[in-house]
Amino acid sequence: MTLKANHGTELLVEQFSQFAAATPEPKSFSALRKAGIAGFADLGFPKLSDEDWRFTNVAPIAQLPFTLAREAVVNGAESKLLDAAAFTKLPGHRLVFVNGFFSAKLSGIKPVGGGVRIENLAAALAKDSALIEKHLGKYAHTANNAFAALNQALFTDGAFIFVPAGVEVAEPVQLIYISSAKQNGETILPRNLVIAEANSKLTVVESYISTGNVAYFTNAVTEILAGDHARVEHVKLQDEAVEAFHIATIAGEFGRASNVTVHSFALGARISRTNIRTKLAGEGLECILNGLYLTRGEQLADHHMIVEHAQPHCASHEYFNGILDDKSKGVFHGRIYVHPIAQKTDAKQTNKNLLLSDDATADTKPQLEIYADDVKCTHGATIGQLNNESIFYLRSRGINTDMARQMLIHAFAGEIIERIKCEPAREVIDKLVWDRLEANPHLLGK
Repeated sequence: MTLKANHGTELLVEQFSQFAAATPEPKSFSALRKAGIAGFADLGFPKLSDEDWRFTNVAPIAQLPFTLAREAVVNGAESKLLDAAAFTKLPGHRLVFVNGFFSAKLSGIKPVGGGVRIENLAAALAKDSALIEKHLGKYAHTANNAFAALNQALFTDGAFIFVPAGVEVAEPVQLIYISSAKQNGETILPRNLVIAEANSKLTVVESYISTGNVAYFTNAVTEILAGDHARVEHVKLQDEAVEAFHIATIAGEFGRASNVTVHSFALGARISRTNIRTKLAGEGLECILNGLYLTRGEQLADHHMIVEHAQPHCASHEYFNGILDDKSKGVFHGRIYVHPIAQKTDAKQTNKNLLLSDDATADTKPQLEIYADDVKCTHGATIGQLNNESIFYLRSRGINTDMARQMLIHAFAGEIIERIKCEPAREVIDKLVWDRLEANPHLLGK
């Protein structure tokens, strides 16, 4: 296994030289990419002996026959998938990427004023490298994140969103990533950079879907900078093919009195992991991390979070629920780190898991690391099954057993979904989860 894992690392490192030669960029970005591949080569794929990965075995990823996905000729399959996708009818702007490459044909960006920029990262880099260079790679740290390092080295394209100070983007911005991979090991590396300056407001909806079902690999990074008093909501839906692998990093730095909410919904992929790291860099801000994972078969969904309280009077709240069936597995690891200066911190972690099968498992590790003495920090985790008394109560009101179970599961998911502030996105996610429960008897314990 170790040899195969090492071979996967070597295979990707070898492909970097060809990629770099075919990707002309400013010298500063070449240096950034070289630092990324050097970091990945040094770290290699995580092992179960690594504390932060002891519940998630990525050996099936490390053993893939990696090939960098190429730009695809968009055909009817992508259009058909888009028509049926969850967020198709969501109002606002839409940037669509196929295999990690921007598709102008499938995208729709409305006219925007006030200096707002909504475009693909490659185009923004070509015409304004100084602005991109100021932020890219500054928030998604690669020191202990091999996948972020790999993305930094080999990312192809992604979204660039810039909202100047005092400007509100009224409608949500959609980022849709479609995989049309046809071979095992195809590797897709999207990169998003979101900058919301002081007193701005923005909603971003990021989703991952696929036209086929092979063992491809998506490795995505999204960086978010929220200025003082900014209001940012980020909704991420991972609904990839059941044989696919999905690793994502969401990294952000937030300013004074800002309000940032990050939602993560993991429904697809054979193995998925979302690494979320936020730095609360200004006083008096509020950060909410919210997530739901819905798994069956032998799926594994992992969320790993670090919330860094670097200034006083900040609040952070993490709410993550898991619904697990068959032999699937859910992992939650949340760490709150409170610096000595961060007095009056108010931090909370909650992780609840609902097991629909005797073979499903959940590993949960809420963690507090506190170096200040005037704080309010709590954490809690639960793992259990559907309450038979609640089912009996619903049945006594004339509701059959299957519907009673479905209602209770949906209510459990609703605890997370209802925290989405963007009403159209909230309605879409709620309907998607309800439809998924109806369509998959596995999730009802049948």
